[in-house]
Amino acid sequence: MPEMPEVESLSRFLAEHLVGRSVARVQPVAVHALKTYDPPLSALEGRVFDAAGRHGKFLDLAAGDLHLVVHLARAGWVRWKDRLPEAPPKPGRGPLALRVRLGDPEDGAGFDVTEAGTQKRLAIYVVRDPQEVPGIARLGPDPLAAGFTQDAFAALLRDERRQIKGVLRDQGVLAGIGNAYSDEILHAARMSPFKLAANLGEDEVAALYAAMGSTLTEAVERSRGLALRDLKAEKKSGLRVHGRTGEACPVCGDTIREVSFSDSSLQYCPTCQTGGKPLADRRMSRLLK
Repeated sequence: MPEMPEVESLSRFLAEHLVGRSVARVQPVAVHALKTYDPPLSALEGRVFDAAGRHGKFLDLAAGDLHLVVHLARAGWVRWKDRLPEAPPKPGRGPLALRVRLGDPEDGAGFDVTEAGTQKRLAIYVVRDPQEVPGIARLGPDPLAAGFTQDAFAALLRDERRQIKGVLRDQGVLAGIGNAYSDEILHAARMSPFKLAANLGEDEVAALYAAMGSTLTEAVERSRGLALRDLKAEKKSGLRVHGRTGEACPVCGDTIREVSFSDSSLQYCPTCQTGGKPLADRRMSRLLK
């Protein structure tokens, strides 16, 4: 799933390639992905993109007083093309959900929004204000925002009786962190994913805050300047524990373990994070005694 670092890199790439260019045509293919109807997608045509940014995991492409907002869900992506096919896209079972053709007839450039797999959760909005998107309206603070201090982070955790892994992933608490980077942050902080957030001591909060900032910042910097087609591969290669069950921990050499749930899994290092004890592999996991 694209998380904040990948969406940040997408927005930077699109800012370089879209700003100042007009929209010739917007072609919806997967109608189920379109979550708003007023204004219509066609209202973007003839407008000029003037900014590209993000809100957590939401991509925001601004064109005048309208915003094309995309949530890529688990398997969505944006694919830039210097020359789009001349033939209009046909609805079907393929991954294409939306095509945006730019107004320069000389090169025919534009981009496709795609979604792989069978779980179709991609969401596309056209709004006058990004806050009209329910998922954006409920977002917590961005962990890389200049004003997000350690004290602000501690205040968010103070009354949280949930496990820290779930708190980090909750978009209403923090914007942009998903399954992969929560694993990476907790590994960097040497913290069990099942530790209760409210029970963290001052030193633990400080370590977690520092790990969150460094992990996300480094992920963004690794992606800087990469082509869109290379971002997913870069994310995978940069992860130290997530998705690496059975491999050696790059810090201590212990075997990376996994806890599986109905629709996801987490990875961790017992030596680095749980005092050498493996976690029980069930939904309500506890440290094995």
